Amino acid sequence: MKPEIDIIVAVAPDGAIGRRGDLLFHISADLRRFKQLTMGHPVIMGRKTFESLPKGALPGRRNIVISRNASFTAPDAETALSLDKAIALCDGVDKVFIIGGAQIYAEAIGSADCLCLTRFDRTLPDADCFFPAIDPAVWSVDEAGEWISDEKSGVEFRFETLRRKQ
Repeated sequence: MKPEIDIIVAVAPDGAIGRRGDLLFHISADLRRFKQLTMGHPVIMGRKTFESLPKGALPGRRNIVISRNASFTAPDAETALSLDKAIALCDGVDKVFIIGGAQIYAEAIGSADCLCLTRFDRTLPDADCFFPAIDPAVWSVDEAGEWISDEKSGVEFRFETLRRKQ
C-alpha cells in the first residue's frame, strides 16, 4: 500500500524557502506545527536538508535521506538513492512527509497528495532556494488559517493545507 505523500514547507510569496542552507525565518509556531504534524511519521529529505538539521536526525520520526551517492550514510537515518526508493521503503505506512529541499520538493510535487504550507507575508532579497510553482488547477485550499504576527521577527504568517484536486 502506497502511503499518502504530504509535503510540508514554509514559503514566501515569491516561492522562496531558504537562504544559505537555512530556513528563511525561525518562527516558533511554525516549528511547533512541523513537529506536531510529522511526529510518528516517516520524513523524507535530501542530503543537504539532513545536514542542515542542527541536532541530526529528527527524533520520534523515521528519517530517510535521499542521496545519489550510494556510499553516503546518515547517523540515525536510512538512506535511499531516489525519491521513489525512499517512498518504497515506507510501503504499508499511512503517511509520509517530504521535508525538503528544493530539488526533492520539485520531484515530489507531481505525486504529492497534500501540501502543508506556512505562508509568509514577505520576501527576502537574498533567498537562494525556491519551491516549485503551485498550480491552482491542481491544488485546492482545504484549510487556511488567519494571519498571525510573529512577535520576534515581525513576520506575518499563516498555515494552509492544500489537497490535490481529484
